[in-house]
Amino acid sequence: MFCTKGNFGSPVLIVHDTALTMHKSNPAPKTRKIGVLLFEQFSNHALANAVEPLRAANSLARQNLYDWQFLGIENGTVTSSSGLPVTPDNTLTNHPGGDLLLVLPSYGFRDQGTPQTLRALRAARTRFKQIAGLDMGSWLLAKAGLLDGQRATIHWDELIHFAERFPEVEVREDRYIGQGPILSCGGASTTMELMLDLIGQHHGTMLRLEVAALFMHGERDPAEIAPVRMGDNQVVQAAVAIMRRTTEAPLPLEAIAKRLGLGLRAMEKHFISATGQSPRSVYLSLRLGVARRLVEQTRQSVTEIATRCGYEDPSALTRAFRREFGMTPRDMRKSLS
Repeated sequence: MFCTKGNFGSPVLIVHDTALTMHKSNPAPKTRKIGVLLFEQFSNHALANAVEPLRAANSLARQNLYDWQFLGIENGTVTSSSGLPVTPDNTLTNHPGGDLLLVLPSYGFRDQGTPQTLRALRAARTRFKQIAGLDMGSWLLAKAGLLDGQRATIHWDELIHFAERFPEVEVREDRYIGQGPILSCGGASTTMELMLDLIGQHHGTMLRLEVAALFMHGERDPAEIAPVRMGDNQVVQAAVAIMRRTTEAPLPLEAIAKRLGLGLRAMEKHFISATGQSPRSVYLSLRLGVARRLVEQTRQSVTEIATRCGYEDPSALTRAFRREFGMTPRDMRKSLS
């Protein structure tokens, strides 16, 4: 069945959780094991957008949240469409499995659905909790019978052909499918969106926003976005973009809402719906995140750091820092030496 109810605009990500920041001293979460299955002529762009958000999440959380291995159907180097050679760590058949398998064919995908590949994918379904088809990956998953009765999307150049070839799949025009045992997206930019969604599901909206900010993903001038068209996630993303630019001289929340064309109460509702946190709490976490990076990466004094993060009084920063991270800036710096 070919469903036309999806949309080609930015997806609205709504994550409800209570542990929305990885800054705080929470128990270490388990490390998720991920396999990245590469095929000849895979897309460099899609591969980078798949693994760089994971690397960034580990770096920002200062914990090994994700561990990944590059895999092939057979042993030997796999070369991307632009000539980048990658030597996989293992074959899919020999991999013990884990939390997520990313399947990444791009060009020549129709010829890659060999009996060996389809058997390996079907066997992998029993060893991985989730499988995601990236770029043209859904084609191979569907050919292996793993998408029967499942929702799926694919690169839009192939969407109609995909729906015609696999009528048992509920084909959607969505940019990505981020829920269920089989995930999918089409193309490089939507790979980034899917990975950010998963990071948000696993570790909260604040970490997702921080990872997105590292790549300037979704960073747009709020004036370019019509407020009437903004969903919860778009409002939060636009507001956070303003907050990041004003950590040294924090704006009143009313001023941020006004720049978005919203009232304060409306903006608060969007934040609560999308993140479970108030705008004030998110703003504070962003400023303290900047403070932590300055503590770890510079030799600036606590007074200088306080000024950079919008605190007139260094002692006020120290108190907020201790509440957020369980230690003072000076103690954290000593622990790193």
